[in-house]
Amino acid sequence: MKNKNLLTILIALVLVVIFALLLFSFQVRQSEVVVVSTFLKPTDTITNAGFNLKWPWPIQSINRFDQRVQNFEDKYSQNLTHDSTMLQMSVYVGWRISDAKAFFPKFPGGSTLAAQAQLEEMLRSTKAAVIGKHNLSDFVNSDPTQLKFNDIEQEIQTGVSALLATNNYGMSIEFLGIKKLGLPADVTQAVFERMKAERTKLISEAQFNGEADAAKIKSAAERRAADTLANASAVATRIEGEGVAEAAKTLSVFQENPVLAIYLARLEALKSAANQKTTLILDERTPPFDLFRSLPSASDVNANPSK
Repeated sequence: MKNKNLLTILIALVLVVIFALLLFSFQVRQSEVVVVSTFLKPTDTITNAGFNLKWPWPIQSINRFDQRVQNFEDKYSQNLTHDSTMLQMSVYVGWRISDAKAFFPKFPGGSTLAAQAQLEEMLRSTKAAVIGKHNLSDFVNSDPTQLKFNDIEQEIQTGVSALLATNNYGMSIEFLGIKKLGLPADVTQAVFERMKAERTKLISEAQFNGEADAAKIKSAAERRAADTLANASAVATRIEGEGVAEAAKTLSVFQENPVLAIYLARLEALKSAANQKTTLILDERTPPFDLFRSLPSASDVNANPSK
């Protein structure tokens, strides 16, 4: 009987301990942040996972919030660009609770759905303002280098972050980007025509620049050709002068001994004609081959070997 009573007491003590732990402690998970309220007013924020102590309700109460990044895509809506063109755009957003103590009183029960609705409203107005500062060419352009997606995304994120900080919502934007971009059907054709006109202008400019470059290249080539011809003419004049000078020297020889000079010239011509292994069929009366007629015969050479 005593053993039975002792067991009952032990079970009761265990239940009391468990009940006390439930009343005076709480566990914080890795993915959440906890706001401790004292008499319904936020008094402490706990972000580190683990075991913690508290006073039982109604003195203190525990409010849990997911501190992971939440994400959503806003509505695909229309806004006017700076050059009065209707543009359709939606963005995706990643946000998180950065200050749970400030976040908790702003929304009933710390509702993330209510927070996201408020964020969508701020995003809608900020997106319209940013689109209104940019021309359509910053969103749609045949030249990829003229697109300004990164700048536009950064402007929207900065604008929304400023509104969150001003209102002390305890929320932060982790990332933001353009999800979808388009034009209404009645605007598409006009935009295509504008892009075509811009492309035609670029082609005309490229053609003009090409023709200008070609003219420069042609002018440079003609100038180099003229320089080359002038140099060649100068060289030819110099060679001609040297030839005339050499001819003048030869003329003096002709004048001293015309017969010898003619004879040497004929020998040189004969040498040039016979300097290859060549079979010649000719008239020995034709100069300079008539020299062969005056050559001594073999019998004359044998009879007078001293000549």
